[in-house]
Amino acid sequence: MTTHPIPATIAAVVRDGQVLLVRRANPPDAGRWAFPGGKIEAGERIEDAAARELLEETGVRAEPVQVFDAVDVFDRDESGALRRHFILIAVLCRWRSGEPVAGDDASEARWVPLHELERHTLATSLGVAELARRAAALTAAGSA
Repeated sequence: MTTHPIPATIAAVVRDGQVLLVRRANPPDAGRWAFPGGKIEAGERIEDAAARELLEETGVRAEPVQVFDAVDVFDRDESGALRRHFILIAVLCRWRSGEPVAGDDASEARWVPLHELERHTLATSLGVAELARRAAALTAAGSA
C-alpha cells in the first residue's frame, strides 16, 4: 500500500460524436473501459503526461487543451482495505492524428459513440460517461 495519493492523468479526446476509450489491462478496473491515462512522472506537466499516456496507450496524437476535472479512484483489496489512492486529473485533448491501437496498459482501444455510454452497453470505470459528456460539451463549445 502507498501512504499518499498518486497523481495521474486521463486524456479525454472527443471526435465526431465519439470518445476515445481503452479497455484497461491492469488493476484498478482491469477489463473496464476508461480514458487513456497514467501516472504523472516527476517534473512532468499534467498536460504533457496526458499526451504521453494517450500516445503510449493508443498510438493517437493529440494536443492538450485544458484541465477540466479531477476524480478520486480508490483501489481496494478483497477485504476493502485501501491499496492505492489515485487522483486522476482529466485533460481535454484535441485529436491530431492516428487511429487507436491498444498498447502499453490497454487490451483494446477504440472510438466509442457517446450514445453507447448513455445506454450503459459497455462496462466502464466509474464516472466515465459523465466525464465524456463534459468533454463533449467543452469540445462543442470550441475548447477543443
